[in-house]
Amino acid sequence: MAVQLPLKNQKPGPRLAFLSEAEPEALAECLVAFANGDGGLIVLGLDENGRPSETIWEEEAEGALRAAAALCRPPVTSRWQPVETAQGKTFVGVQVNRSPELHSLEDGRVFIRSGSENRLLSGGEIGQLAASKTAADFEADHIAGATADDFDQNVLAEYLAKREARGASPVSSLPALLFEIGAIDAEGRPTVAGILLFGKNPRAFLPQSGVVFVKFPGPEPRSESGEAGYGRREEVNGPLARVIERTWNIIWEEMHRGAVVNSLQREELTEYPPFAVREALVNAVAHRDYRLRGRRIEVRMYSDRMEVISPGDLPGYITVDNIVEEHFSRNPRLVNGLFQWGYIEELGLGIDRMIEEMVQSGHPPPQFKATPYSFTVLLANARERASVPRWTRSMNERQARALTYVRENGSITNREYQRLCPDVSAETLRLDLADLVERSILLKIGSKKGTYYILK
Repeated sequence: MAVQLPLKNQKPGPRLAFLSEAEPEALAECLVAFANGDGGLIVLGLDENGRPSETIWEEEAEGALRAAAALCRPPVTSRWQPVETAQGKTFVGVQVNRSPELHSLEDGRVFIRSGSENRLLSGGEIGQLAASKTAADFEADHIAGATADDFDQNVLAEYLAKREARGASPVSSLPALLFEIGAIDAEGRPTVAGILLFGKNPRAFLPQSGVVFVKFPGPEPRSESGEAGYGRREEVNGPLARVIERTWNIIWEEMHRGAVVNSLQREELTEYPPFAVREALVNAVAHRDYRLRGRRIEVRMYSDRMEVISPGDLPGYITVDNIVEEHFSRNPRLVNGLFQWGYIEELGLGIDRMIEEMVQSGHPPPQFKATPYSFTVLLANARERASVPRWTRSMNERQARALTYVRENGSITNREYQRLCPDVSAETLRLDLADLVERSILLKIGSKKGTYYILK
């Protein structure tokens, strides 16, 4: 069955690559990059803008794929996937699945898919990726004692309905689908992913699953009397979709809410931007290390902040410094399940929007803290300065970060902007600032090396 590809809207990204020629080395680089990450689709015969380049026949593509496979260590498993465009044209596609092994080219170079490009990993990053590969299949392990009777049929029906609403074909065989998505193994036994997504009582098999919510009345983990304690504590259990919704409902109950009137329209204000909270919660549920027993995800609400604490370190080669630009899933089956459910809109874009939502609401950007055994997202609720105007909503995440810097420091230079966004080209950053000047948001002062920018 062919994949539908609308050329006008589709662009290369974390799981899609275009190659204008059937060139073995470029194809091998994409094979390695996708296999080391979350998998993806390679379309031959399209340039980087999605325009047809030259006709590539199946025989030519087959020869290039054989040559490319010979350049990969170990070989990367792939399959042919016809790709149809909205104009009715068919191109040769190569579908690559995420691999439990670490792959490199024959010369030892290791690539990962980063945005719309294949990025070469450093020695330290290769070590991190290799370590995560050894534990990547925990979610695919079958659970001793679990049977198909431990699946909640109502939850399964809801998942199938949501999946079909997103454009998936109706299911002809439920066991075949459950095996395809990793919910059961080849012998029909429920896996870790299957019980977490569809189980009647996941905690019976995985005591570390679920969320603990705690509300503290002040900025410290103490009760109103000043002693160690809390104002409210809730344990949230069940399949992941229920955990997300029930936890969100509790947070919503505890959030302060108000309203302002702008241009005769009432606008509701919440203590935290809803998207930022839900993104932090969904990420914790999808990406935590479920191998770690004895600790569940924690959501802690204080008077001045909210902390979402996820057991386990950052997966793969992800660090606090590159978390905005890079994407890697520790639990790809859970991520795919939550994507089909609608909790994840588009892979790799949630962190950017979380930052934008916080800044646009007048809050500091989220803080990310990583340790060997936990990862914390901290959302501060103090609007220390006036909220960012509505017209900033057309900014990209980098520009929002630059504006926050200007508001906190009074001005910004090109060099300071480059330090804020070290992985972005100097020319792109220059165009960002020029755009803000043209829109009368920033004022350019000085020239050449003495140039700096202030709020206009």
